Amino acid sequence: MPDLPADYRDALIRKRQENIGRLFKHAARDFSERAMAKLRERGYDDLTFFHTALISNLDVEGTRISTLAERAEMSKQAMGQIAGQLDDKGFITRVPDPNDGRASLIQFTEKGWEFLQVAYEVKQAIDADYIALLGDDGMVQLEALLRTLIAGVDPKTDT
Repeated sequence: MPDLPADYRDALIRKRQENIGRLFKHAARDFSERAMAKLRERGYDDLTFFHTALISNLDVEGTRISTLAERAEMSKQAMGQIAGQLDDKGFITRVPDPNDGRASLIQFTEKGWEFLQVAYEVKQAIDADYIALLGDDGMVQLEALLRTLIAGVDPKTDT
């Protein structure tokens, strides 16, 4: 470690641990871990974070694998493997893309739609957990600030 004044070094270490990027990462991880725990409580023991990466990025009318991979920031091959697993589990199916006969769309099956309802209930339960911590006004303010931040970073993002 370089020879730095102790107070400067301590401040640097503290700021490194408490920077906004890490706070976002920890908050996102908390949400994901709560969601997975609540999904397991509801019987979805065989789903992983990777499966939810596809499900959360799948449009209700269907989405191409390449688009899902881009949204989840992973390779098409990895997304294809996840799609295969979810297809085997009965959550999704592949159908021909009406706009391109060479391509296919991933769509929810009936089981997938049932899962979406459970996932929405899980999201509401997590919101309730966060409201218990932040209060109603705090939660509204947090959501508004995050929407403002996201819109400022990516103006084409829907809020």
